Amino acid sequence: MDVHEQRTRASDADRSRTAERLATALSEGRLDVAEFDERTRRALAATTLGDLAPLTADLPVTAVDRTAAKKEVDRKKIRAEWGYWAGGAVIMTGIWGVASVTQGEPKFFWPLAPLVIWGLILLAEMIWGTDD
Repeated sequence: MDVHEQRTRASDADRSRTAERLATALSEGRLDVAEFDERTRRALAATTLGDLAPLTADLPVTAVDRTAAKKEVDRKKIRAEWGYWAGGAVIMTGIWGVASVTQGEPKFFWPLAPLVIWGLILLAEMIWGTDD
């Protein structure tokens, strides 16, 4: 966790997620009742993500945590892919524009075909996902 994330204010959802993770650790026998109570009290009183992180740092990553992490990575990949699409759109439209200006008349907007195909592929990945 970087310095900015440590100082980011914790939401009610962040505090609840931490308390749920602590409850799971209690049910698995990783925490005793006294430690669970203390950590849960601190979780519910936390104001920043940096306050929450140490409360679960010594607990193993659960399947739910891995799933949430994978979803976040997938969202970042999708945002990056759409960024590449937008960059490609700018470049192809620029090439089309320069060609149209230098030839003195607007030409057929050829970037439409690759952009539509690329966009449909990205939409399909968003809907059905990928098997990395």
